[in-house]
Amino acid sequence: MTPSLSELEAAAAIVHAIMPPTPQYAWPLLKEALGTELWVKHENHTPIGAFKLRGGLVYFDHLARDPKVRGVISATRGNHGQSVGFAARRHGLPATIVVPQGNSIEKNAAMRALGVELIEHGEDFQAAREFAESLALERKLHAIPPFHEHLVAGVGTYSLEFLRARPELEVVYVPIGMGSGICGMVAAREALGHRTEIVGVVSAHARAYAESFTARRAIAAPVSTRLADGMACRAPHPQALEIIWRQVGRIVEVSDTEVAAAMRHLFIATHNTAEGAGAAGFAAAMQERGRLAGRCVGVVLSGGNVDRELFREVLGEGGSEPPPGRP
Repeated sequence: MTPSLSELEAAAAIVHAIMPPTPQYAWPLLKEALGTELWVKHENHTPIGAFKLRGGLVYFDHLARDPKVRGVISATRGNHGQSVGFAARRHGLPATIVVPQGNSIEKNAAMRALGVELIEHGEDFQAAREFAESLALERKLHAIPPFHEHLVAGVGTYSLEFLRARPELEVVYVPIGMGSGICGMVAAREALGHRTEIVGVVSAHARAYAESFTARRAIAAPVSTRLADGMACRAPHPQALEIIWRQVGRIVEVSDTEVAAAMRHLFIATHNTAEGAGAAGFAAAMQERGRLAGRCVGVVLSGGNVDRELFREVLGEGGSEPPPGRP
C-alpha cells in the first residue's frame, strides 16, 4: 500500500515548511547526449544535498508526537543519516548514526556537523544496520528503519512535484537504495493517475534488487560498487519489493564505469555535482537511449554528496572524452 494523494500532500506541507520544491530542468547538452527530451529533477538542491531530507522531516513530524521517544538511532551510508540528524536537531532529539567502516569521509563530517553521535561498525550497510538494531535495544533508543510508510510519503513529495510540473513524462528512471525513492514515485504516479513508466536503477555491483525483481523472491547479493554507495544494498526490504514487483516496469543495472561517465556528463552539461547514485538514472537512460527515441524522459538526480577526492578522480578519468552529445 502506497501513500494516497492526501497523504502525499500532507507530507508536502511538512517538507515545504522547511524547503521549497526543488527544480526540474531540461538541459540542452543532456538532450543532445540522450537524443530526446530529458528532464532532471534536482534533489541535490535540498539543504542536505539529497532527497532523503524529505523522508526524515515527515517521519520526525509523526515521531515527535510520541513523548516516550527520548533518542533515535539509525544506520546509513550518509544521506539518510543527514536526514535523521537534520530532523532530530529540529525536534530536540539526540541521534546516533551507525555507518560501515570506510564510509564517505565528507558524509561522515556532514552528519557530525548536524550533531549526531557517529559510530563506524561493519563492512557494509547491512552489518551497520544490524548493529544499530542491537544498539537500539541496549540503549532503549527508537530505531528508525531504512524503509517506512512515513519515509515513503516524505520522499514521495519530490515525485509529486516532478509529475505535476512535467505531466508529459513518459518514462522516469529512479535509483534504488533501500526502495523509498522509487516507491514514492509509484505513489505519486498512482495518486495522480498518470501512466508514466517507472524504471528502477541499481548498481551492477549491488544486484540484490535486480536479482529479486527477476526471481520474484528476496535475494541477498554481495556489494562491490566503489562509486554508488547510495545504492549499496546487500539485502532488499520486503515491503519495497512488493511494491516494485507490482508497479515498476523493469530494473536497469549500471556499472561503475557508466556511473562515472554519467557523473562527468552531468557536470559538463549542467555544472551540478552528482554522487554515484545521483548519476545512476542518467547512466541508465544513456544505456537505453536506443529505445527512448521520441519519448519524454525524466531522471532523478537524487543527491550530490560525493567526496572531493573521489569526484576529482572521476572527472580526471574522462579527460580524453568528448563533451556529451558530440562525436
